[in-house]
Amino acid sequence: MAHRNYIGGIIKSLGLVFGDIGTSPIYTLPVIFLLTRPTETNVMGVLSLIIWTLVILVSVEYAWLAMSLGRRGEGGTIVLMELLIRFLKSNRQIAFVTFLSFIGIALLIGDGVITPAISILSAVEGIRLIPRFEGIRQEIIILIAGFIAIILFSIQKKGSEKIAGAFGPIMLVWFLSLSVSGVISIIQVPTVLNAINPYYALKFLSENGVSGFFILSGVILCATGAEALYADMGHLGKKPIIRGWYFVFIALILNYLGQGAFFIQHPDAKNIFFEMIFQQVRISYLYIPFLVLSITATVIASQSMITGMFSIVYQGITTRIMPMFKVHYTSSELRSQIYIRFVNWFLLISVLFIIFVFKESHRLGAAYGLAVTGTMVITGIMMTWIFYLRGKMLKGIVSLLVTLVDVAFLLSNIYKIPVGGYWSIIIASIPLIIIIIYTYGQKRLYRKARPLALHTFLVGYNQVYKSLSKIKGTALFFSRDIQKIPSYIVHTMFVNNILYEENILVSVITLNEPYGVAGSFIENLADGLRVFEIQAGYMEVLKVNEILQQAGITEKVIFYGLEDIVPKNVIWKVFSIIKKLTPTFVQFYELTPRKLHGVVMRVEM
Repeated sequence: MAHRNYIGGIIKSLGLVFGDIGTSPIYTLPVIFLLTRPTETNVMGVLSLIIWTLVILVSVEYAWLAMSLGRRGEGGTIVLMELLIRFLKSNRQIAFVTFLSFIGIALLIGDGVITPAISILSAVEGIRLIPRFEGIRQEIIILIAGFIAIILFSIQKKGSEKIAGAFGPIMLVWFLSLSVSGVISIIQVPTVLNAINPYYALKFLSENGVSGFFILSGVILCATGAEALYADMGHLGKKPIIRGWYFVFIALILNYLGQGAFFIQHPDAKNIFFEMIFQQVRISYLYIPFLVLSITATVIASQSMITGMFSIVYQGITTRIMPMFKVHYTSSELRSQIYIRFVNWFLLISVLFIIFVFKESHRLGAAYGLAVTGTMVITGIMMTWIFYLRGKMLKGIVSLLVTLVDVAFLLSNIYKIPVGGYWSIIIASIPLIIIIIYTYGQKRLYRKARPLALHTFLVGYNQVYKSLSKIKGTALFFSRDIQKIPSYIVHTMFVNNILYEENILVSVITLNEPYGVAGSFIENLADGLRVFEIQAGYMEVLKVNEILQQAGITEKVIFYGLEDIVPKNVIWKVFSIIKKLTPTFVQFYELTPRKLHGVVMRVEM
């Protein structure tokens, strides 16, 4: 049974974690050799660079260093931020780390848009090797890729739970196919195995100088999706992902070496990956099933990306750095199975836009990598800082060296900005602007609403409670910080003189841990006034109604605050629009509608 679970965990990881990096062999070498000549010396140098990029950036940075920094098995940029902030005492340092994490989240989303675009488009382009389809127009290729993307995003609301079980076995077949095809080519040119020696990578860089440095911008494509190893820890756990990476790493290395061997024999090849496969199967009807497998693998890679984006945004919502977008839970059992409509359609529109703008995968590949390397640099900086503060000097030194490699890759990608890389920056800037405006807007709104200090509130409450006749039943009021009572509560009780026999202040606190839920009464503040506190991990699907019922609370009415924002400049106008378009606190947590009473407060910003 233990052995079955061991194998099952690895196979699941192939479908959930390694789709992106597993489909990168389709487009990596064609993009690189748009930048350099396909001589045998250059092929050996590029292969060596790819191998050692996978070793340093994936095996060392993510599989070893990053995955040693988890919180109850959960990973990602927000986890690194939470870990690091614990050690910091300076507000300036905390603000810097917070802003750095905002950029990291935005870059991940920017990367998430390009991943399905380049993966699906490059796989569909393999149709051209089918007899009688050699002359198919690129416009048809674009339409097919766009149609696949539309279908993929359209089924998200139904959830992927029912079909997710097939992802692992399909990707297992995919990686075995990569391995076999690679070995077949290596047998014909066994000298490519020498590329494992880092000497060839260093020789290539030294002989090609500046041009060789900029070729790193193409080499990084082999490591796209590396961040999924860390970000998806919460879905499967650390061990299955690391064990799965051993298998994936070998499959990728064999295939890249095989493509190199094929390219040495056929330097005129354009679509290296599919031309190698086509020559190996020789019989065209065997090529078509492989092409279908390739397209399926890219769809699975895209599905993994979409699921990852939903998780990132959900973390952002529960940690209050993103607006409360409406969340649908597509599984009653799996917490990772969620659907966020705004995110889904934002990604689809962006993916279709990218496909129609770039039109060809090699052009898209030439602009891909900027967001990826930016994310890696931010991860490296935060990891190094954490290891230093924890006193783990060996890991700190290794992390620093890896971060310097990340910086080199990032600098090599700078030239991509004017040739299309600016689109990844533009796409990433949209969530970044939303995060910044929302977080700073919430802080300003909170100050403008003028919450009342608890001790001052209690003086007024005791006077009102003794003098007024009370309404029978229990009223609930939500307050983020019990020490500062929101103005809507003050307005309800002191201005409108609405007071119930029992009044409960409910506070929802998001923990630094990803999972765990607890709810309990923590304090009796005065006659008829108690505090009920709910503590929940930032990845928990929080069912407030159930928690309240389990505590024996049968409320008659739920009061909540609504801000009527009067903006005085463009920034706060945007903030006002965000607030109007996203659900309120009570809508997000799906509290009983018939019991809700909103108290509107006018706020000038």
